[in-house]
Amino acid sequence: MKFSILERFIKRTAVTVAGIALISASGSAIADDGAFAPDKSRTAVLITDPQNDFMSDKGAAWGLVKDNVLRLDTRGNIAKLMKTAKAEDILLFVSPHQYFSHDDQWQARGPIQQTMNDIDMFSIDGSTEFADFRGSGADFYEPLKKYILDGETIITSPHKVYGPESNDLALQLRKRGIDTVILGGFAANLCTDSHMRELIEQGFKVVVVKDAVGAPGEQAYDAAVLNYSMIANAVWTTEEAVAFMR
Repeated sequence: MKFSILERFIKRTAVTVAGIALISASGSAIADDGAFAPDKSRTAVLITDPQNDFMSDKGAAWGLVKDNVLRLDTRGNIAKLMKTAKAEDILLFVSPHQYFSHDDQWQARGPIQQTMNDIDMFSIDGSTEFADFRGSGADFYEPLKKYILDGETIITSPHKVYGPESNDLALQLRKRGIDTVILGGFAANLCTDSHMRELIEQGFKVVVVKDAVGAPGEQAYDAAVLNYSMIANAVWTTEEAVAFMR
């Protein structure tokens, strides 16, 4: 019996990581083996850090994620998720990364946190002054602003490390009656992974869209997708997520 359970787990993980999708009789793509079927009325799209420092060609971290983002067409796929969510009246959430001047005084940073501080990534004036926000690395990626700044998208308070423990994401989701999140964004193995983990711990169901994320290299990307396959309720492609929302 133990061997049988392990064997089924290995088979399911391999299928997820390989990204094998089934096609229904109607020709629409469905995720994994079709076992996970969330309630669309209680589902939201969540994008972590859709900001210039990751997504713009001039962003502070663009050199780190560029190759992976271009290979996956991450920017185009995130735009498709947002556009579809708006067209289908599915709530869109954005969890941004921002650092204020008082955050410069942190002690005992981890290596990535230190690097982000050194290059002024996601740095803005402060919690009460946003004079230099527009066009900064912390600003939202310009092609996505029409979806993010439409007055309907829920932009959470900023998260400070990787996960949403330091912002109001879980509160906002619960207040809207959301129990399932379709997740994409940056960075695949850091903030996106951490949001997935915390939301699962908080009792939400999570679907990660594996080609709507961006990572600092293929090894980081592969590690992230492997973790998604073991922790998330499902791992979909953009095509599968769009088909579900429609």
